[in-house]
Amino acid sequence: MWQDIKMLNAAADALLGLFALALLVASFWWLAQRPMFTLKAIRIEGTVDVPIRYVSRSTIKGTALPRIRGNFFTVNLDAVRTAFESVPWVRKAAVRREWPNKLIVMLEEHVPLATWGEDGRLVSMKGDVFTANLAEAEEDGELPELAGPVGSENEVVERFRDLHAWFAPASLKPASLRLSGRYAWTVRLSNGMTVELGREQSRETLKARVDRLTGIYPQLVARLQDRIESIDMRYPNGLALRASGLAIGPDVKKQ
Repeated sequence: MWQDIKMLNAAADALLGLFALALLVASFWWLAQRPMFTLKAIRIEGTVDVPIRYVSRSTIKGTALPRIRGNFFTVNLDAVRTAFESVPWVRKAAVRREWPNKLIVMLEEHVPLATWGEDGRLVSMKGDVFTANLAEAEEDGELPELAGPVGSENEVVERFRDLHAWFAPASLKPASLRLSGRYAWTVRLSNGMTVELGREQSRETLKARVDRLTGIYPQLVARLQDRIESIDMRYPNGLALRASGLAIGPDVKKQ
């Protein structure tokens, strides 16, 4: 081997290459540890069309910042993203570096639609269930109440939007919507009236029942004023209602 000049030269070149690589890595490591690359600022931004409203500086300082480790080169961006996504009201976070010592964090907040269930959680416009301060969510007014089996969040949110549109012709507005364990729908309107809509064979099933109700509702109000407490629309061609001091069975039909 020692008399094989080509092999000796190749071994020497390999050793020199390894030495140069080690020197380069050591130099980079030394450079990366310089004070100029210590993280000096983290800029928080909202999305293009939705500015930050609910996430506060104090919450970020207490929840996310203590979990950030490293400098401009060594900080783990996935770990930073996870830290910010643990902050109340944050739906998603995206993180990037800005030379030489900053991080830019773009936050997408949950936009609250309603409360969810009975444990103080909220559901967003996108159907995400999350935990946050209810008082902050209700700064613009009391939120509707939604509830349903686990995994039904998106369906309930979608149907809640449908009901808003379907009840609008009668100037009625849903205040709560519940999907039972048997997948039957119950809606409470803003005037306090409860409407049993039952199970839906299709989306058109509920709409047809709401249409029947909105069609006859002016006649019911003319006769009963604000005495109506509940209406059951689960009958094929009629309805049953309960009013203060009065109960009417399913033989009531639209005139």
